[in-house]
Order: sequence, then structure tokens, then C-alpha cells
Amino acid sequence: MKTLVIVTHPSLDQSRANRALIDELSQHNNIDVHNLYEEYPNLDINIEKEQQLLSQYDRVVLQFPLFWYSTPPLLKKWFDEVLTYGWAYGTGGDKLQGKEFIVAVTAGGSEHNYRSTGHYEFTINEFLRPLEISIKYTGAVYLPAFVIYDTLEATDDQLKSEALKYAEHIRASADVLVENVKAS
Repeated sequence: MKTLVIVTHPSLDQSRANRALIDELSQHNNIDVHNLYEEYPNLDINIEKEQQLLSQYDRVVLQFPLFWYSTPPLLKKWFDEVLTYGWAYGTGGDKLQGKEFIVAVTAGGSEHNYRSTGHYEFTINEFLRPLEISIKYTGAVYLPAFVIYDTLEATDDQLKSEALKYAEHIRASADVLVENVKAS
């Protein structure tokens, strides 16, 4: 399965967690990394290029740090500009139909804080609902997210361990990912 990982981090060089994830992915075949902030430093997205890129892959992973309980601004812009009517949805908009999407998020806060009784009052999955429904709206398949919590406090060894889990997660079959969620 060909997998495209779209990384959206405005300061990737300063992110130990996202860098660890990308470093691990570089060791795996059939996984290509596409850095949006590197590709579009002026935030001027080449829509046709992005659509063509998406059409070449079976699975798309959206990797980003949680910014103010949402995506970094360029990823939101990417959704707005690339997933257009007539291409991703609406009349003739079937280009993402059946493609698999996974969201991979790094969060500075602890998992305990991302609970209804925690400091942030909501789970990560609740914060990711707009992405989930947007992806499903295109006819694509939304698979269980991968989340790393406490990234600001994590040691290099912890990040390396999480990166190994990440690579395993995004390479797993859709059936395995869904089963793992049901089992937990």
C-alpha cells in the first residue's frame, strides 16, 4: 500500500516529536513524506499538484501538532483549497472515494488532560471531529487516529518508542486498526 504522510508543522526543525516521527518513517518503503510548510513557505498552495499527489496514494496520513485544539493554519487552508467541489465531493467529486485517511497528532498536554473530566474537558477524538466528518464527506475512509501526548516532557527514548508505534500504526491494515479500537 502506498502511503503519503502530509506533515504540517510551521516550525518542524524545533519539534522533537514530529521530527522523531518523520525520521522513523524514512526507514520504511512505500511511505512518502510531504511537508506542506516546506513546500509552500508563502502559503500559496498549488491545488492541481496537491490533487494529483493525492490521487497517487491509497492511504493519506495527516500529521500535525495540535494548535489551539485544531490544525495548524496551513492544513486548514489545504482542506479548503484542495478538497474542492467537483473533485473531492459534489457532482463528479469522487477522487478520494475509498481512500484511507489517518490523522496523527502530537499534543503537549497529557492524556489525562484530554478527557471529559480533564483540564481541556474534551478528548482528542472530539477535537478531531471536524477532520473526521470532512474526510468522510469526501467518501474517504477515516481510520483511527494516532496520538502522542506529553510531547514537551517526553525523552528522546520515549519519542523513539512512539515513532516505532506510529510506523506500525500507519502501516497496519484498516481491519487491524478498527479491531484495535474495538478491543480497547
